[in-house]
Amino acid sequence: MTFTQWFLFFLAVQVIHFLGTWKLYVKAGRKAWEAAVPVYNAVVLMQIINRPKWWVILLFIPIVNLIMFPVVWVETLRSFGKNSTVDTILGVVTLGFYVYYVNYFENVTYIQNRSIKPKTEAGETVSSILFAVVVATIIHTFFIQPFTIPTSSLEKTLLVGDFLFVSKVNYGARVPQTAIAFPMVHDTIPLAKVKSYSKFPQIPEMRFPGFEKPEHNDIMVFNWPIDTVYMFFDRSGRRADKPLDKKSNYVKRTVGLPGDNLEIKDGVVYINNKVLDLGDRAKIQYSYNVLTNGDNSGLLSLIKKHNITDGGQSPQNPNYFMLSMTNEAYNDFKTLSSITKIEKDTRYGSELNINDKLAIFPHTKPWTRDNLGPIHIPAKGEVIQLTTETLPFYKAIITDYEHNKLEVKNGSIFINDQPATTYTIQQDYYYMMGDNRHNSEDSRYWGFVPADHIVGKPVFIWMSMDPNVPMSKLFDKIRWERLFTTVHGTGKPHSFFIYFVVLLAGWGIYSFVKKRKSKKYNY
Repeated sequence: MTFTQWFLFFLAVQVIHFLGTWKLYVKAGRKAWEAAVPVYNAVVLMQIINRPKWWVILLFIPIVNLIMFPVVWVETLRSFGKNSTVDTILGVVTLGFYVYYVNYFENVTYIQNRSIKPKTEAGETVSSILFAVVVATIIHTFFIQPFTIPTSSLEKTLLVGDFLFVSKVNYGARVPQTAIAFPMVHDTIPLAKVKSYSKFPQIPEMRFPGFEKPEHNDIMVFNWPIDTVYMFFDRSGRRADKPLDKKSNYVKRTVGLPGDNLEIKDGVVYINNKVLDLGDRAKIQYSYNVLTNGDNSGLLSLIKKHNITDGGQSPQNPNYFMLSMTNEAYNDFKTLSSITKIEKDTRYGSELNINDKLAIFPHTKPWTRDNLGPIHIPAKGEVIQLTTETLPFYKAIITDYEHNKLEVKNGSIFINDQPATTYTIQQDYYYMMGDNRHNSEDSRYWGFVPADHIVGKPVFIWMSMDPNVPMSKLFDKIRWERLFTTVHGTGKPHSFFIYFVVLLAGWGIYSFVKKRKSKKYNY
């Protein structure tokens, strides 16, 4: 839906509200016209139902308002003596239209200064749960969101089993585009394994201002631009055309910014003809083929030393290994006398095809994952030249990300039925890669990440659990040295877990002492 359509919908809701409540406003000592004035009518209604005025804000927050509207319907009914379980159920299942019946057909009396304290323990529990869900949804949507690392694409920098807190405010929190969705889940409701959202209606793209822009080497969470899988890790063939904010969440390193020219030569990233400085925290890995003379003890010892988890021993040849390793590990392995051959894995070159297309974006050139480019990364406002040769770089931008009609007829390009030799880019784009370069599905395979797909910036790891250790050995399963470590920065990551424990203990002692003093004075 466009902004105009949403505005007309908003006005329609105001008319519906006025027609269904004006008599109740009068019975509460207000004027009938107060039920008709947008926003002001909600402020007055909060006074009528004896709820704080700031609740009005919650009615305009996507997803949160799906919880708040039923609450307001029920509270309105109870303010006029409709307290029974049947009244509550009717208020909710009729989507508030039961209020119409009460407004026109029942002689109700307004209960002034009604107590809002739940009368039963069950009511208290429901009220507490709803409040907790509302607060958590607001934090989850606009401030900070927990994520987990499910794959090894950033291995050594971020590990499988790391649990992250991702800040939404650094780059600017995005207003949810999916207006109807289950709170605090992504595209699938857990356990039920059914879709968690409705594709209609959609809110136009909006984002709050951030206090920084993505920079080279920033690790960033974003929605996978080409996502059509039914759910994450489900590549069974079931297709789902998802709204932007319900596409699968990916986490990669930002290697190319809007306006950059990018090349990869022998696995090294060049930006504007200079080697990209990755800083001292990035642990870039490549896959290597390793062959030993039969004595594998030294090799296995180095695998343990460098905590290598990707790849492993070939079942066909016990002396052949495929290992993902950093340059530091590679230099260590080279010194091992029992290794007869160690070379970077170059099996996946231009000969790798997916659905009869070259694998590497833009799928028209004989590039490989370690050698590609140059590629220009588009920036907002740039005017690009369009030819049949350059079009594959920008086709997804023009059609999928910026929503234009694109056709090629007799060698000529048409955008929205008009001949086009140029196109003006409408938003910024980024080039993202994983640090585990031979085990990462990233921009090398599917192209640019639009700015409106950015979710947030990981700020710290609050928990880390080794997936290779069973839950029965929980103490060993937790990677204690990674708890409460920052994701970005320089130098070796430092755990702030002990400081958190001290603060938590201090708060616990303070609360205990305060409670004891309160009991003493009550006597």
